[in-house]
Amino acid sequence: MTAPRFDNSYARLGSGFFSRTAPTPVPQPELIALNRDLALRLGLDADWLSGPDGVAMLAGNALPDGAEPIAQAYAGHQFGGLSPQLGDGRAVLLGEVVAPDGARFDVQLKGSGPTPFSRRGDGRAWLGPVLREYLVSEFMAAMGVPTTRALAAVTTGEPVWRETALPGAVLTRVASSHVRVGTFEFFAIRGDTDRLRALTEHVIARHYPDAGDALGMLRGVVARQAETVAQWMALGFIHGVMNTDNMAVSGETIDYGPCAFMDAYHPETVFSSIDRGGRYAWAEQPRVAVWNLAQLASCLIPLMGEQESAIRDATEVVHGFPGLYQAAWLRRFGDKLGIADATEGDRPLIERLLDLMAAQQADFTRVFHGLAADTAAAEFSDPAPFRDWQADWRARKPDLDLAARTNPVRIPRNHRIQQAIDAGLTGDFALFHRLALAWTAPFDTRAEWEDLAAAPAPGEEVRLTFCGT
Repeated sequence: MTAPRFDNSYARLGSGFFSRTAPTPVPQPELIALNRDLALRLGLDADWLSGPDGVAMLAGNALPDGAEPIAQAYAGHQFGGLSPQLGDGRAVLLGEVVAPDGARFDVQLKGSGPTPFSRRGDGRAWLGPVLREYLVSEFMAAMGVPTTRALAAVTTGEPVWRETALPGAVLTRVASSHVRVGTFEFFAIRGDTDRLRALTEHVIARHYPDAGDALGMLRGVVARQAETVAQWMALGFIHGVMNTDNMAVSGETIDYGPCAFMDAYHPETVFSSIDRGGRYAWAEQPRVAVWNLAQLASCLIPLMGEQESAIRDATEVVHGFPGLYQAAWLRRFGDKLGIADATEGDRPLIERLLDLMAAQQADFTRVFHGLAADTAAAEFSDPAPFRDWQADWRARKPDLDLAARTNPVRIPRNHRIQQAIDAGLTGDFALFHRLALAWTAPFDTRAEWEDLAAAPAPGEEVRLTFCGT
């Protein structure tokens, strides 16, 4: 068995980008889950990781060779208001591993103790958010959505105090990097052009090697975010807290706090307990993405030469988001209907179905999955309007195999996640492991998972989700 060796290119950016912070040891770490497939992708020895030394590393009790643990600095607009200093308040970046194919990945411990950015918090995570992020991020990966990944989850053997005492846990998160829009804001609002330039060069080298300059990088970020948000929308996924510190410039989905997937469809659906105004509702996510990208563009203006032309060029790039997003949306929803060559002429057909679903509160996932199986009509209290729509859809000669390959049988339902958390609080992780297995095979129609495709029964609905802090 072989211990991993780490590097940390971000730490080489120097002072001001982070605070050197070691994880705080925990008394009795125990492994809940290890993602062996991801370990293989990273070139890590899963047997070593699941042994005593590996679990000690995953809990923050031991550092691997080459690790330079740091808490990254960043700012962020939270619900539109600027917080000039946020940073990793309950996470430590151990460093990076280089996969067998040469790709570089961050390995971060979430819930590893206080850092200089904790703002009087304890820096810990309780079990619930750890289980939620593990389950949801691995489903997203299985669906091909750009996302951070979960390598492992461990319990700590000590309580975390929120409203009451709860079991503590640590999530090992893997990302292509943890640089956020808020990371750029941190230096831009301080007028620190030198560090802003160094950060831009770092991101270009790591994520956009063909970009050439800051404008090219911005163009790349805009394009990736357009694709990612379109994928969210096609899954009925609501991020819940699209602050600029929660938007990764890599294009990966990051920070699964009050996230949720819709059961009954409505475009104004909100689950986050802190989103009282609906800023981050399902239908608002593309508009929020543009707003966030405009903040990134503003940060990069000092690196783009003469100010007037820089503003013009950056504005043009950001204004390109809606076109890129709409093209991606049409392609994604066209595939959901089995229309591989969807054109603007198909958009009314897609929107008619969504309107019918909203009017009758039909289940988002079950309707789309039911198209190929011819079970979608059963999701409507009054199926007659759907039958009229279905006739027009069939006239389009859809590819039912494409629809079946695109629409998952099951998604991470809120009530199932809550059931797994409730069981985990008693030390029972059987449901968690069942869900993890089923949700990483989202198109598999095994009989033993049939119940997981069901919508919540009356009284089972979970209508509020909460931040992991």
